[in-house]
This record gives sequence, structure tokens and C-alpha cells, in this order.
Amino acid sequence: MASSTVRPQDHDRFDEHDVPRRLLDSSAKLSYDPATEVDWDTPLDKEFHGASPEWSTLYGTSYWNELTEAQRKELTRQEAASVASTGIWFEMILQQMVLRDIYTTDATDPRFQWALTEIADECRHSIMFARGAAKLGAPAYRPRRAVVELGRAFKTLAFGEAAYAAILVAEEVLDVMQRDWMRDERVAPFVRTINNIHVVEESRHMKFARDETRRRLRNAGPVRRRINAFVIAVASYFIVTSMVNREVYANAGLDTRRALAEAGANEHHKSLMRSSCSGLMDFLASARLLTRPALALYRRAHLI
Repeated sequence: MASSTVRPQDHDRFDEHDVPRRLLDSSAKLSYDPATEVDWDTPLDKEFHGASPEWSTLYGTSYWNELTEAQRKELTRQEAASVASTGIWFEMILQQMVLRDIYTTDATDPRFQWALTEIADECRHSIMFARGAAKLGAPAYRPRRAVVELGRAFKTLAFGEAAYAAILVAEEVLDVMQRDWMRDERVAPFVRTINNIHVVEESRHMKFARDETRRRLRNAGPVRRRINAFVIAVASYFIVTSMVNREVYANAGLDTRRALAEAGANEHHKSLMRSSCSGLMDFLASARLLTRPALALYRRAHLI
């Protein structure tokens, strides 16, 4: 007689497939096409900021207090474009890591199908960010050459929990700031739409990254955890410190040397980053990925 009892291995397989199935269902119900959802045709209104002023690297400094309102708005537009460009850079790394991860997996597996769905989302996001940066009147900001080459190595060598946890860090940091920007009526409407699309769709990506990180660490020993904790922290450090390109200040008409000095000493911005990343740090701690070397890098990046 057939039994209705699920064997342990079948139950584990069901649980492992449950998350990607739910994410596929969510994606089918709530996804956006930036080509039609974002108002690309209306000319840029320079009365708006590109990001919430409080998120500017100079907000709260003496230099910020000296700027005219027009200069502040131009600076936040350049900074928002730089964040978008950094997002494109890391999304390209993400896509390659995910494709490499699923290269030989079962195409009927919901995890395989969700991974391709996530890559499709990231392709649309990258195009959306690129068009958004262009509309903000910004150049194609890129990380420093050394960071680009480190990214090349990371996307080639990183695997398993190191890849997915690094993906999570990048997405979490963007998510927190963009949730503020999308609700802020001082921010250009098309930027708010971009942020809203990204927040909605990235919430699924973050769910998957958390699930994959936990799943792959399930049987990891202490040495493997320590190595991956450090790799993730290094990747996080370079992602976060590359978000605002030094060229934004010159392109906003500011004194680059003075702006860099005041931004580097800006305790308001450091505090904002730390408070915004508290949930992320809680997750990394729960996964036992906050070792002493990793903590040192997170502190240096002002994430903790």
C-alpha cells in the first residue's frame, strides 16, 4: 500500500524548492518593465534632487552649508548616478556568478529557473540604471581600475556562500538607501520610480541570497566559515567604498580635494550607513560570518 508519509530526503527536497517556487510565483505576479514604467521622455527638472539630501556624502558638513540649493541638487544627482553605476558594475558580477553556479544544474529545478529569472531582472535593472544616470546628466562612473580587476577575480573565483552573501551585502545596502529615496518628494519622480522598481524586485533577490547562504553553510566547518567571512567582508568593503566616485564632486562643480576631506570625516554619513546596515549585520552574525578580521573591514567601511 502506498504511504502518504513523506520520506526525510523528500521533505528536505521540498523545503529546498519551496523558496524558489514562491519567488517564481511572486515574480509572475509583480514585476515591472522599466522601459514603459519609467518616464524617460520628460526632460530632467533640475529643481529636484537625485537622492534624499540626507544621504549625500557632504550632508551635515561645513561645505554642505556653504553650497547653494542648486549646487546641493546637482551633487545629489551626480551621487545618485554614481550609486547606479556601481550597481551596474556589481550586477554584472552577480549575473556571471549566478550563471556559473547553475551551469550544470538540473533545468527542471525551481532554483535553476529562479536563478534565470533573477538574471533577467538584473539585466533590466542595469539598463534602467544606465538610462537613469544618463538622464541625470552624469557620465559612466566606474570604480578604480584596481577595484575593477578585483571584481574580475571575484566573479571568476567566488562560489557558494561567499558569492551569495556578497550579493546580499550589495543588495541590502542599496535597498536601504533606495527605500528612503523612493518616498522622498524632493527626489526627481523618475528616480523615485526607478528606486521603487528596484526595491520591489530586489526584495526577492535578497530572500534567495539569504536562503542560499544559509543552505550552503549548513554543514560548513569553522575553517570554511572563517575563510568565507573574510572574502565576503573584502568584497563588501570594495562595493561600499566604490559607491560614490570621487569624480562626482568635480562634475557637480565643487572643489574635489576639500569635498573628499569633508566627506571622509562626515560622521553623519558614517552613522547613517551603520544604522542602515544593522539588519544585514544581524544576518551575518546569525550565519557566523562576523569574525574578527571581517569585523575590522566592516568597521573600516562604516557598516558596523
